[in-house]
Amino acid sequence: MKPSTDRLFRPGRIIALAVIGLVVVGLAYLGFAAGDEPMAVPEGAEAGDLTLEPCMFEAENGAVPADCGTLVVPENRTDPRSRLIALPVVRVRSQTEQPDEPVFYLEGGPGVTNVDYLRASRFTANRDLVMVGYRGVDGSVHLDCPEVDDALGHSTDLLGEETYGAVADAFRACADRLTGDGIDLAGYGLVDQVDDLETARAALGYDRINLLSESAGTRTAMIYSWRHPERIHRSVMIGVNPPGHYFWYDGDTDRLIGRYAELCAEDGDCRRRTDDLAATMLAVSADMPDRWLFLPIDEDTVRAFSLFGIMESTTKAGVLNGGGAPYTIDAWLSAGEGDPSGLWFFSAFPDFMGEVPWIWGQRAAAARLDVEAANDYFSSDWQVGELNVASSASAYTWIGGSLGDAWPAVNGEDEYRQVQTSDVDTLLISGELDGTTPPEPAAEELLPHLPNGHQVVLPGIGHTVSFYREQPEAGTHLINTYFDTGEVDDSQYTTQLVDFTPDTTIGTFAKRLVAMMIGLALLAIVILVAMAGWVYRAGAFGPVASAALRSLSPLVLGVGGWFLGALIVLAFTDGVPITGPLVVVLSVAVPIWLGLYLAWVKRRWATETKITGLAVAAGGTLLGAWLGFGAGGWLFSIITSMLGAAAFGNLALIVLDLAWDRQRRRRILGADSGAIPVPSPADPRTRVDVSLRGHSG
Repeated sequence: MKPSTDRLFRPGRIIALAVIGLVVVGLAYLGFAAGDEPMAVPEGAEAGDLTLEPCMFEAENGAVPADCGTLVVPENRTDPRSRLIALPVVRVRSQTEQPDEPVFYLEGGPGVTNVDYLRASRFTANRDLVMVGYRGVDGSVHLDCPEVDDALGHSTDLLGEETYGAVADAFRACADRLTGDGIDLAGYGLVDQVDDLETARAALGYDRINLLSESAGTRTAMIYSWRHPERIHRSVMIGVNPPGHYFWYDGDTDRLIGRYAELCAEDGDCRRRTDDLAATMLAVSADMPDRWLFLPIDEDTVRAFSLFGIMESTTKAGVLNGGGAPYTIDAWLSAGEGDPSGLWFFSAFPDFMGEVPWIWGQRAAAARLDVEAANDYFSSDWQVGELNVASSASAYTWIGGSLGDAWPAVNGEDEYRQVQTSDVDTLLISGELDGTTPPEPAAEELLPHLPNGHQVVLPGIGHTVSFYREQPEAGTHLINTYFDTGEVDDSQYTTQLVDFTPDTTIGTFAKRLVAMMIGLALLAIVILVAMAGWVYRAGAFGPVASAALRSLSPLVLGVGGWFLGALIVLAFTDGVPITGPLVVVLSVAVPIWLGLYLAWVKRRWATETKITGLAVAAGGTLLGAWLGFGAGGWLFSIITSMLGAAAFGNLALIVLDLAWDRQRRRRILGADSGAIPVPSPADPRTRVDVSLRGHSG
């Protein structure tokens, strides 16, 4: 006689299965349906076709009216048989009925999208602003290189020869894979990118346009002005990057640190910490701490990421830029005072960063223009063991000079390796404290080739984030006035002061982070020990407590488990990414597995029953964590791994319960007893058997 369906599917199980189903569906959606699908070339489309329809664009102050659509262009314009690719186009509409020449925006990077310019509405009072997607990043083809992320994640020495070789091989493997997929990589350089802009200009019906570019995007603007000068009304470049400057020079960085030392000497709080900022930083560099607490510090990584930290002068730059120079300087001064926690954060930042926010393939293709300059930079007498912050960052970006040989050539790269003369009206905007595109190369190498060019150097301003976030009204006025009249009006600017005492420092952030990691790791251990103690003393959790623990404890156990795993990896291993599948899946799944098992098990059950449940829960949580990891991205994969482990672990135990209940299997006496016998009504043992059935689950 089999148990009834009502007995097998009790309300609690039905609710649990419904919740698990929702989690599984959600993870499946994230893994298979939620990603951004590359746009497709419209059926029957020809090169140069542009389709637009009304849309709303999310700018910094809310949604604004726009037109969104698709531009069709050849993948390789030098090949008459080239296939077509599609690129997104966004036109933010002017606020006037009869707009002046439009602005075409060019984002930096390289390797980042060009259709997400939040500040677009600053420049649309009397003109349209157009964004054309970058080929290889936006549109129907993405030059993603997971091989490179994997190689960097498993590196044991960021600036070591072994890492250089592995990452260069990863770029080659990526290029080979993309080529095998039918992608013509020769068509993904900056020259074809410029011609995409020209195609869009013609399709939109504009006679002449303005260019607004920043950082690496200024190189695209230069090439546009050299190829199609008659189509450009005026050009504004923020954070100028002339040819030969896709890397950094120690002399420029030394001058920048010297300027910060002068500003520090004028600031009372900074002056009290050091008599000479530059000397203190050099002393720390010469004798850099190798450890903070139990966590190692890699000095090459500290130097490389410190360059990115001093790109900006503002404290509003965000963690990716080290929080800005004030935060970076504080970290180095604190190390000189015996607290290297901030330097540890720079060292560990690549571990926490996981996937980078750019497309490696497009980044490598754009860098092809500076291959010859890079070969000179990384000459035979260049020594890896004696690095400053600029050369360390350059070595990281160019994988020790190997990038040029690791990615195939692109169209037109030999034509634009040197600065060319342009008569286009051009305004160069440089920040005095720009750590990545300093004003000197723009003034000395580009401006002499611009007969109608002007340069403004803004005191106290760093790279592009500093420009946009400090005195934004003055910057908007400067650009709009130049587009309108050709006059350079920086009169609204005042000298921007550097805040050497930010409210929160990188060292404070590092201490809070590590304290949280240790605290939640210990909490997870305490919870598991307490649960095991309760089962030992009381025999089992009651139905309500068991359900609550199986639903809620995975949240704490998963996070605490990952923090524990990450701390162990950071402290004792090299080349194991803490955001990779091995660490995330194991560190999340193991504590959730134990927690689910302890909330489910009863002490009186037979040993074989307990072992079976332990194995089933382990298989379910590991499978769920692995599937959940694939549904997320970057740190979000930790959350999806937790959800997957909890859902599949619980599902495995519920299925086991259903199977045993269906078989009326005795859990107390073990498997040797087999199914519970069903005697005849006259059998005097009937009463005893009913009692045993009550203990089956």
